[in-house]
Amino acid sequence: MAEALPSELGREEAVPCSSVLELEELLREGKVSCSRVDEVWPNLFIGDVATANNRFELWKLGITHVLNAAHGGLYSQGSPDYYGTSVSYLGVPAHDLPTFNISAYFSSAADFIHRALSTPGAKVLVHCVVGVSRSATLVLAYLMQHHQLSLRQAVSTVRQHRWVFPNRGFLRQLCQLDQQLRGAGQS
Repeated sequence: MAEALPSELGREEAVPCSSVLELEELLREGKVSCSRVDEVWPNLFIGDVATANNRFELWKLGITHVLNAAHGGLYSQGSPDYYGTSVSYLGVPAHDLPTFNISAYFSSAADFIHRALSTPGAKVLVHCVVGVSRSATLVLAYLMQHHQLSLRQAVSTVRQHRWVFPNRGFLRQLCQLDQQLRGAGQS
């Protein structure tokens, strides 16, 4: 299933997104429900806090790395101590608010995912509380930064496997990243 993802990228244009409204329309297409955890790219999963807090479930999925996009939040137990030595952990103390600057974590989160997926046998869970906004935003930024997908391509790819809907502030920041990356690719 997820192994075919990189070859399906030709469906969406590689042009920068023109507006948040255009992105929201794209996000409304496709799959309308989500499970607790979904593989959205080979060995890369987006999930909720219940999955992240269930060490047995993580073991069954083969998760070796956890990126917690709600680190320090009320419901999130994640920390290096919680997972022990069997799981590498990165906590991002993001708030799901349109005014929160999640772009400050784009590079560190994308590099963590990239390093993990470069390790043979590694599987990464990126989660927040519900697995729809913060975690999806960081996964989209990763796909844009390390796989040269446009934001439209990244959204389309993830939406084939999971319902996600980053808040408008996060979408604006992803649009800015898209424009920066597309501009850098043309120079």
